[in-house]
Amino acid sequence: MRKKTTHNYISRKYKNYKYLCLLLVLGVCGLIRADRIVLKEGQTLTGEIILEKQSKLYLDIGVTVLTIPKDKILSYEYAKAESDSVGDANAPDVIPSTEDDAGRLYKTADLKKTTIEKCVDAVSEAVVKVSSPGGSGSGFFLNEEGYLITNYHVIERETKIEVTVFQKARNGFERKTFKKIKIEAINPFVDLALLKVEDLGDTKAKFVYLGDIDRIKTGEDVFAIGSPLGLERTVTNGVISSTNRAFEGLIYIQTNADINPGNSGGPLFNLAGEVIGVTNMGYIFYGGLGFAIPVNYVKHFIENRDAFVYDEDNPNSGYRYLQPDGRRNKAKPDFLKEKK
Repeated sequence: MRKKTTHNYISRKYKNYKYLCLLLVLGVCGLIRADRIVLKEGQTLTGEIILEKQSKLYLDIGVTVLTIPKDKILSYEYAKAESDSVGDANAPDVIPSTEDDAGRLYKTADLKKTTIEKCVDAVSEAVVKVSSPGGSGSGFFLNEEGYLITNYHVIERETKIEVTVFQKARNGFERKTFKKIKIEAINPFVDLALLKVEDLGDTKAKFVYLGDIDRIKTGEDVFAIGSPLGLERTVTNGVISSTNRAFEGLIYIQTNADINPGNSGGPLFNLAGEVIGVTNMGYIFYGGLGFAIPVNYVKHFIENRDAFVYDEDNPNSGYRYLQPDGRRNKAKPDFLKEKK
């Protein structure tokens, strides 16, 4: 009887051990990171995207490697790093704003301050390059529908506009250029333009949150992202030198972050990843003198965009004005005629 009891005890211990091993295996499998692909027909595939090309993806599902054409894919995303999945106390957590964002083109949130590195990783995909035959500048998306802000002088007197988006890929960034761009509104006096990318298709635009001008302080750390001199996705950093520098009747944010040609229209961020201004001026031969349009002007422009609506046939749209008709009677007026 003693041997039988011992045997039963060992048997139970062995079964419990097997169950424990099974649970550990299942737990480990649940922790393994997996990339995710959603097909247009509705199926979802998970595995590791081992190679990404312009027209196809290669997905390792364990037993084989699948080749998936991109025109069959609705969406795909790479798994976040394990450090991201457990949560980081310094990460910029998004808390929805208490303000009513319904009907607005832009969004606000209460974001926690963190490092430049983490902010850049979170917001860089929302910053775009805006190009026209006359040159290029920068811009940033306000929402997933493709509305974006840039400087008026970036697209001044131009109608053929292209927007280049930089999306994260396995080995860096993938460039996507969109050519169907609508000019929604312009305000030459504040140097702002509202555009919309109309050929996004299945691409969902990454967007940024707009900050609060009342919370901006002199000495605060800031950074800018743009394409100065065509150098795409360039990051420069500095501090706010002044929150109320006046030029021609308008107030600007002054910063010592480098602002060069090509930065125009791009965002100036605080360390919470909120847009606090739109970069539009800098001195090439004097470093540390950059200027940005404060975010309160940007919000006012967006909220009152109907007043600044663009129409190429309307002289009040801001880019040209009709001259008054000349005199039809070329004779001198009577009061200029010499009296005999």
